[in-house]
Amino acid sequence: MKAPQNRKVFVIGYGAATPLGRTFPLTWEGAVAGKAGYRYATRCHVNKNCAIVGEIPDWDPLTLGIADEKEIYNWNAAFVLLTIAVCREAMEDGGLIIDSQTAPRTACIIGSSLSGLDAFRIAGENLREKGPLRVSPYLLPNVCANLPAGKAGMELGFTGPIFSPQGACATGNYAMAIGARMIRDGDCDFALTGGVDMPIIPEILYGFANMNATIKIYPHDRAHDNPSQASRPFSIDRKGFVAAEGGSVLILAAEEAVRAHGLQPKAEIVGIGWSSDAHHFTRPNKDTIVRAIREAIDDAGLQPEDIGAVNAHGTSTAAGDTAEIDSLRAIFGSNLGQTPVTANKSQIGHSLGAAGAIENALLIEGMQQGILLPTINYIQDPQFAGLDFVPDEMRRERHDTVLSNSFGFGGTNCCLIFRGV
Repeated sequence: MKAPQNRKVFVIGYGAATPLGRTFPLTWEGAVAGKAGYRYATRCHVNKNCAIVGEIPDWDPLTLGIADEKEIYNWNAAFVLLTIAVCREAMEDGGLIIDSQTAPRTACIIGSSLSGLDAFRIAGENLREKGPLRVSPYLLPNVCANLPAGKAGMELGFTGPIFSPQGACATGNYAMAIGARMIRDGDCDFALTGGVDMPIIPEILYGFANMNATIKIYPHDRAHDNPSQASRPFSIDRKGFVAAEGGSVLILAAEEAVRAHGLQPKAEIVGIGWSSDAHHFTRPNKDTIVRAIREAIDDAGLQPEDIGAVNAHGTSTAAGDTAEIDSLRAIFGSNLGQTPVTANKSQIGHSLGAAGAIENALLIEGMQQGILLPTINYIQDPQFAGLDFVPDEMRRERHDTVLSNSFGFGGTNCCLIFRGV
């Protein structure tokens, strides 16, 4: 094999659909305003105590110009069409034009935690109620994790390598890390990277609730009459995450390709660290999280004191938030109190395999604009006293180097470091 080319890797564009908005600009507008995108579920019916979710507002594939009614009927795994939409938005944002030169040098690496479970559910209902001939012939494509990237390629024209990494809730960061390594080594010049998940179906909501991963709302809870307060990372009354729809794609590009095509970089990926816990399928392991963070900082050629801010995984679970802060204390020591730690899931919920990608788009936009997004709904937990979670309102504060944490079920950890340009 050829020696790695050791090229620098930049983010040049992004697209997103979240509970705050069906495009990235709408999402950013809501995030800066301190809003949260939660409501009682409308996509399906579940018991009210586990029904607060994050749904993409005004999500209608028919209005996107990428599929007609027949196409939407056949591609009934919602993550397929959502992937095409956010890929297209990212390409428009980054100015990437697919032509005979760029097409074979553009990869697409987009993952999902759940893939097309919604399509599988529809097929099961049709089988029970209407018989075997009503199982869609599109079922297998709809549940293949790589199909959204493949369908996006069919619509947008790129012909580089496509595949779907699977790192549970760390999938978005894994996709970006793999894409960055491929560009660094010369396998491609551009990579559409990220994650998409559409988890608002009854079985998933009940499954999360029954394992005490998501918040359950009862009359005495502050979110009962105000769903916007349901997700509260690091707060003393945190009770679990809010399951949310979402997708985000970030376009990565080699430094030489950025120059050759007159593109504008937004941030550089300078550090990658990843590990696995070998500990428990849901409970995090501090030691291996610390190792992933240290490896990311070392890969960037930095020291902990060089990190200006942290974009936390911050799920709003008691054990997860505590393990993450314990890990950050092991890295930053007494300096952690002077390092802002923000948690976007307070505003957008937890979109599983899409979470890391959405959060990275938000943090990079914040780096560009000199803004730290808030951790809303925060009520101080004494065990986190003295730490700066940027509570309630965004803050105008510029940081040139930011750590992004993502952790997932099965013990997957992937940490990235971004540098401003």
